[in-house]
Amino acid sequence: MPAFHRMGDLFAQLGLPAEEVDVGAFIARHRPLAGDVALCEAPFWTPAQAALLAQQAEADADWAELVDQLNLALR
Repeated sequence: MPAFHRMGDLFAQLGLPAEEVDVGAFIARHRPLAGDVALCEAPFWTPAQAALLAQQAEADADWAELVDQLNLALR
């Protein structure tokens, strides 16, 4: 059975507040992200957060769909 994660779960993995209101506030605060900036290269991530996002997207891991959703939400 495939793993099912919520956006809050991804935020928790990133070490960020993970409640729905926190996720929404984060997205509102950091958007719009320029189209020529890769999600993992956005200036608001710590190096560890950026590495986690890049790794998950490249590996097409369980989190890849959420990373894609976050990327779209920030655009």
